[in-house]
Formats: sequence, C-alpha cells, structure tokens
Amino acid sequence: MRDSRPVLLDTLFDDADLLRNVQQRAIALLKLNKAVKALLPKQLHGYCRVANYRQGVLVLEVANASWLVRLRYEQPMLLSALRTEILPSLASIDIKINPKLTINNQTAADLVRSYTPNASKDDTPMRKLSEQSAEQLRDLAARCQGKLKEKLERLAALAGERVTSTASRNKKP
Repeated sequence: MRDSRPVLLDTLFDDADLLRNVQQRAIALLKLNKAVKALLPKQLHGYCRVANYRQGVLVLEVANASWLVRLRYEQPMLLSALRTEILPSLASIDIKINPKLTINNQTAADLVRSYTPNASKDDTPMRKLSEQSAEQLRDLAARCQGKLKEKLERLAALAGERVTSTASRNKKP
C-alpha cells in the first residue's frame, strides 16, 4: 500500500532518487500524452490529455462531456493501437472530465521542452510584464516599506519603464 502521509520538504531534497523517479515518471507521461495525441483526431488535441497510467489502466482527461462522448467513439481504435504500438500491458482506458483543460493552453510539447535537461532556454517563450501590472506594482510599492518596497519597484522596472527610486535592476541600494 502506498504511504500517503505528509513528508517534510527537506527529506524530498535529501533523497535524490525519489525526485529523479518523479521526474522520469512525469516525462514518461508527457511522452505517452504525445503518442496518444498522435493517434487521436486533431479536434481532440486541445481538449484531451493523459492524466495517469497505472496497473494497466490509462486515465485520460477531457474538457467536457461532449468531448468525452467523442473520445468514447475513438476509444476502441485507441485501445488497440496503443496495445500494438506502445503499451502491450494496457487493459483499459478510463476517461474523466476535467473542466480546467479548456483554460490551460500549454501543450505537452511545451512542458517536455521546458522540463527536459537538454532543452535550450531559447525555445521557451519569455514572459513579459505589462505596463498595467507594472503600474499596480508601483502603487503597491508606494504603500510598503523597506525591502518589500525595493523588491516591488525592481519588479515593476522589468516592464521597461524607469522607476524613480534608487532601486534598479542592476544596482544594489
């Protein structure tokens, strides 16, 4: 039986094998997700993903009930294709509804690229801070004191506008 008691974070970082196993399982699930999507029609790609694989059962998540019905039509073909090509021990496919899939637009390929050790950082898109967010950070910094104020001003400076305090991205106060 699995031990599901809470564990101190320090013990996780002390046990490198545990973290490596978690990372390998996540990468394996992402690759399985890519293989499953290659077998499915294009319409399902954004609304279906692999959630888990254990004890011969593949768990897929879909965005809503209409995509669940569509995937049920594809299930026999998917089951036989996965058994012959990738997972000979696959016994069944379980389909669950996860409404958050409609919100999440990050594809499995993006996740694989960002979490594999040999991925180059140039492939991942850079996040940009909007001017509106920077202005809100400056307003918040005006009401704060000390180190928090400095950190908020430095963060607001990342939007491209100059901050009128002594704290800047390249200088230490």
